[in-house]
This record gives sequence, structure tokens and C-alpha cells, in this order.
Amino acid sequence: MWNRLRLLWSVTAVRLSVAYTLAFGLLALFLVFYMSGSAVQFLTSQYRDAIEREAAGLQLVYERRGINAMIREMEFRSRGPGASLYVVADKEGNILAGNVRDLDKKILITNGWTRHPFPYDGFGDQTNRKDDERSRAVAVTFSLPDAMQVMVGKDIGDPDRFRNIVRRALGLSMTMMLVAGFLIWFFLGRRALKRIDMVSRSTERIMAGDRAERLPVTGANDEFDRLSARMNNMLDRISTLDSGLRDVSDSIAHDLKTPLTRLRNKVEAALASDPGKREAQDVLNEVIADSDSIIKTFNALLMISRVESGSQVAELNELDLTELVHDVHELYEPVAEEEGVELRLETAPGVKTIGNRELLAQGLTNLLDNSLKYGRPENGNPAVVTLRLESEKGKAVISVSDNGPGIPSEHRDKVRERFHRLDKSRSKPGSGLGLALVEAVAKLHSGTLELGDSEPGLSARLVLPAK
Repeated sequence: MWNRLRLLWSVTAVRLSVAYTLAFGLLALFLVFYMSGSAVQFLTSQYRDAIEREAAGLQLVYERRGINAMIREMEFRSRGPGASLYVVADKEGNILAGNVRDLDKKILITNGWTRHPFPYDGFGDQTNRKDDERSRAVAVTFSLPDAMQVMVGKDIGDPDRFRNIVRRALGLSMTMMLVAGFLIWFFLGRRALKRIDMVSRSTERIMAGDRAERLPVTGANDEFDRLSARMNNMLDRISTLDSGLRDVSDSIAHDLKTPLTRLRNKVEAALASDPGKREAQDVLNEVIADSDSIIKTFNALLMISRVESGSQVAELNELDLTELVHDVHELYEPVAEEEGVELRLETAPGVKTIGNRELLAQGLTNLLDNSLKYGRPENGNPAVVTLRLESEKGKAVISVSDNGPGIPSEHRDKVRERFHRLDKSRSKPGSGLGLALVEAVAKLHSGTLELGDSEPGLSARLVLPAK
């Protein structure tokens, strides 16, 4: 589950959806708090204006008709709907008259507006309530000439209720918005991730050698379809260029191979019919050897071209590498003995892979050829070449190591390229295509060719997936 969510979070569309949802939520939160606060402030301001008008009216009644008339006016007003709060108290804060049963005496003996809403109890309220359960009000207190204190106030239950309603609505709307945002994020992310998975699978098939595979186009005409269409056009162009290049390479190889083969056949026929002088025979033998070398080079080029184009993919089958390595060792043992090289064999039983026997045998013989040609110690010690097969962490590893001079680390990537040779003088036989072919065979089998140091000498490892 968490891995799936991490994959969803890696999708740009999902991250944008989350960012937009959070931005909208924060803006909505700010607006709701600002509007509710402004509304409460507006209602409180209106209450203050109403309180000031009532206080002025009561003072006017007191000045004209006295204290008793003012108290009667208070009692009359307190019986109306939405009545204000009225209190007449002595200078000690003891309540003498009004519609408030109990409140803090400091409010009654301090003239002016209360700084904060204060709790109070009306005559209809329960006794011994906690402060957070009592009604709250704002009020103004003023003194009369006869040492009386008068308080006029308003219950602020309506603004408080308004604030609570707004905040409850805010909580509900925010919850619904977050749930909706999460659902949009989840389904949008799943859709985007599904499209990306489809593209990934197509690219894996293309990289595996299926040149006819193309990225999926669903017909939705969205950004994924537009991108896939452009990528498909690019793949079509690459395929066209690749086919043209391959055709040109094949044509060159075939056009040169045919006349060279005819040349060799003519020379061989001439030798068979009229040997002539000894020197002529030697020259003709050299011509035949050179022709064989050239034909071998072009055969290697054709083989590399076919392997890299993926034309051999359909011929991959289950293969017993132990048997293959034994066969190659048996084939090269007399050759090594003739060259004065000790060819050792170390194999693990029952090592298998999925591959093409002919191509893997060709790659293995190329590695052995390199070791027999270039793996002789420079100090005159006996040459030893070791052919080894082992199973290593789910991989089948075929290695050929020698005790020769090896290959410097800075050249180990270059020697995999076509026609690259360490022997710049070309004094030793070879075309510089052996390791290039092995590299192509390894890639065809989803493997790698690793060149290392066998201390002394070169260690060439062909690492393949084991079955």
C-alpha cells in the first residue's frame, strides 16, 4: 500500500492536485475566519451603538423624572423581546434593581465599557453554573449623582452562536473538501500511473529488441497521447534510419565478401592445377591466408549486425551451459596444447540459462582465442588459461582468465568497440571484432561482459541470467 502511494506521489499530476487542494483549502480557511470575525465584530459594534442609545435614554429619564421613574422604565423595557440587561447597584456593587441576578461586582463599580465579555446569571438561569456555561454580555456602567451605579448591557449569545455555526460549517466544508481532494488525487493519480506503466512496458519491449513495438495511444488526445504520438514518430524515423544503415552495412559486407571469395577460389584452383615455382606457391598461400582473414572479418561484422538487430531473439531456448563449456573446452584443448598453453577447466554442474547455443559458443571461443593469442606472460613463465563456469547470486558466470599482460583499465571500455586493438602496429593476427561480438551476444541475452584483472592477466566474465 505504501509503495503504491509512493508511486502515486511521484506522478506530477498527483503532486499538482495536492498542491492545488492545499492552496484552495488555506485560502478558504482564511476567508471563512476573516468573514466570521468581521461579522462578529460588526454585530458587536451594533450592540455597542444600541447600548449607548439606551444608556443615554435612561440618563435622560433620570434627569427629568428621577430614580424611580428610571427603574420603572428599566422594568418596562426588560419585558420586551430581545431586551437589554439593566442593573441598578449601590457604590459597593450590590444589585438593587434590574433583570440580572448575579455578576461580578467589579463591573458594577467600574465606569465605562467592559474590556471583555463577562459572565452573568439572569433570574431564569440555574444557579452554581461554571463560567463557561454562563451567559455572556458586554455592557457600559455609569454613575448617578446620588451614588448609584447603573449598568446597561447586551447578551452576546447571537454573535457567539453565529461564530460557532460558521466554524462548524467551516469544519464540515473543509472535511468534505479534503475528502473530495483525496479522491480526485487518488483516481487521477491511478489513471496517470496506469498510463505511465503502459509506456514503461512498451519501452521495455522496445529495449528488448522488438523494433515494431510503439507507445500506446488511447485516443483521449491528452498530453500522454500527444507525447506518445511524437515518440512513435521518432521511433519510426529511427527504425527507418536503422534499417537503412543495416542494409548499407549488409550490402557492403556482401559486395566485398563475394569477390574476395572468388579470388580465393581462383588462387586455390591455380595452385591445384599448376604449382609453378616455390616462391609463387608461397605468395599464393599468403594470398589465400589474407583472403581467409578478410572473409572472417566480414563474417564477424555480419554476425554482430544480426545480433545487435535482434534477429536471433526468436531462437533463444533453455540451454545447459555446463555441457556447452565442456564442449568448447574439448574443442580448444588440442589447440591450446599445440600453442604450448595449459588450458584448465573448472565447472559447476547443472548451470542453465535461456540462450542461443551457437551465439554463446561463438562468444566463448572469441574469449578463448584472445587469451591464447595475447595471454602469454612477458616474463617467459608458462602460459595458463582457465575456463570457469559458476553460479553466482542467480547469475550464470562464464569466465576466461589468463596470466598474460592483461588490458589496462583505461582501455577496457574501448576494446569492446569494433576494430579497436591494443596492438597499434597490427603485428599480431586479429580484426578487433572479437570482444565487440561478445558484447553484442551478452546484451542479446540480457547479460553483461565484464573485463577485470586476474592478477596477473585478464579476466573476462560473461554474466548471464541463470534459469
